[in-house]
Amino acid sequence: MVTEVAALRNVVSPAPRSSWQAVFDRDVEAVPYQSPQWTEALCRSTHHRDRSRLYTFDDGAQMVLPLVGHRWVPAAADLAGSMPWGWGIGGLVSTSPVKAEHIRAVVDDLTTHAPYLRLNIRPNPRAADAWKAAMPGGAHRVARLAHAIDLDGGFDAVWRGRFSASTRKYVSKAEQAGVVVESDDQGRLVPVYYDLFRRATQRWAAQQHEPLLLARLRGHRRDPEQKFVTIARVMRDACRIYVAYVDKQPAAACLVLSYHNANAARVVLDRERVGRSGAPDLMMKCAIEDACKAGCRYFHQGESGTSKGIADFKRRVGGTAYDYEEYSLERLPVSTVDHALRSGVKKLIRFKD
Repeated sequence: MVTEVAALRNVVSPAPRSSWQAVFDRDVEAVPYQSPQWTEALCRSTHHRDRSRLYTFDDGAQMVLPLVGHRWVPAAADLAGSMPWGWGIGGLVSTSPVKAEHIRAVVDDLTTHAPYLRLNIRPNPRAADAWKAAMPGGAHRVARLAHAIDLDGGFDAVWRGRFSASTRKYVSKAEQAGVVVESDDQGRLVPVYYDLFRRATQRWAAQQHEPLLLARLRGHRRDPEQKFVTIARVMRDACRIYVAYVDKQPAAACLVLSYHNANAARVVLDRERVGRSGAPDLMMKCAIEDACKAGCRYFHQGESGTSKGIADFKRRVGGTAYDYEEYSLERLPVSTVDHALRSGVKKLIRFKD
């Protein structure tokens, strides 16, 4: 017997904060990037505004699509995102399991009543199958890879059954060598974190064959220090920064967001200071252990890209790989033009991804 999915009854945009929070709180798969607080931090830090949409189906199910657009750009010319690049994932949060039929109804609303020039959606990687089945053939698709750790059973289960033997060895080595991990949820460690971010930017530029000035300009434009100050201020105790010290010097840091699931938003390190200390492993062990204590179900490790080294590290600390897709709904071939321009510039400077 085929069960009919309830029809879409009502759409409200922007989504009322209280309704959005209620939907978010009921979704066991929701990640911090999909919270109203994250959109608030995003809009405070950038020239974006909240264009989220609250969907109500006739059986009472409610869903929210976190969505932002540019503040001074008319919708017909806007490049909207759920979420913009550098601000994590979007997609639907829901009071009931999201099926392909729900997504089709949402996409139909977006293409009919939200006339953006381009609307970009990067959904929760764990919902990849439903999104792949629902997206229309004309949607522009980009293959992505992310990792997440299943925290079922608590930290002891993660430590014994999901951490690799080499990771446990590195953690023990770091503890014996006196590596210290400090954490803070008041924003105090933002300057320390950002100094390591600047050091990492210099290393990335060299690896990618990118002029250092260009890399610094890109980094400052997308990730200024004030962005992390605002995130810490808005997210409050849901945002925690971890710093690992080797010989009393900051060597590695990460920003972790945590509600009923956790996200490692960005990991940065100074390779020379880290050396063979095992500092990143001990730092991630502390962050994952805290997520378990907080009752989180999954620890999302974020985008892994094509880097084998990043993917290997995430697997060593218990991560499972998720192949998923990023989608663009376009009225003009914006993605094709954008890709051509970026590829041309990369070829000119001999950029290496």
